[in-house]
Amino acid sequence: VQLQAFGGGLVQAGGSLRLSCAASGRTFTSNHMGWFRQAPGKEREFVAAITWSGGSTYYADSVKGRFTISRDNAKNTVYLQMNNLRPEDTAVYYCAKYISGSWYYTSSMDVWGKGTLVTVSS
Repeated sequence: VQLQAFGGGLVQAGGSLRLSCAASGRTFTSNHMGWFRQAPGKEREFVAAITWSGGSTYYADSVKGRFTISRDNAKNTVYLQMNNLRPEDTAVYYCAKYISGSWYYTSSMDVWGKGTLVTVSS
């Protein structure tokens, strides 16, 4: 599987963006997927995850109620809808393929896409 994230940009606080992660490869539909982000000078952190069927989703406390992860297996794409954005959401956002372990750790992902920058102005 190869991943490519896109959809980032500059938005004012309170605004919305939708990120997309396009995957290549026939095994996408059997993979759990995650979104992480990395702000300048900080470690990469978990944002959200979704099971292969889309039946279960998981969120970091900092984004719960504002972000929604979803997927369209027919299009080999995972989405991250981000609403009510805050300046502290500014980061490079990465999608990743889950392999094992806790959702919250970068070590639980084995394939990463190139990130897409989200900048939220106050």
